[in-house]
Amino acid sequence: MEPLLLFAIATAILAGLLASLSILRRGRGKKENPFAVSTEGETRCPNCGMGNMWTDGRCISCGADLPG
Repeated sequence: MEPLLLFAIATAILAGLLASLSILRRGRGKKENPFAVSTEGETRCPNCGMGNMWTDGRCISCGADLPG
């Protein structure tokens, strides 16, 4: 193969790797909760997503502490 073609292929591979790493790093550090904070008197558990009464302090399913 020609040296110029090999250089172009290597450059394209490097650019693809850098773009992939950039996309992967962009999502780090952001932890969004997929559950609603409260739904009609219920509090969703941040650990398992189970609906609990708003008066409960611990999840009825997994026992984790509930927010609020």
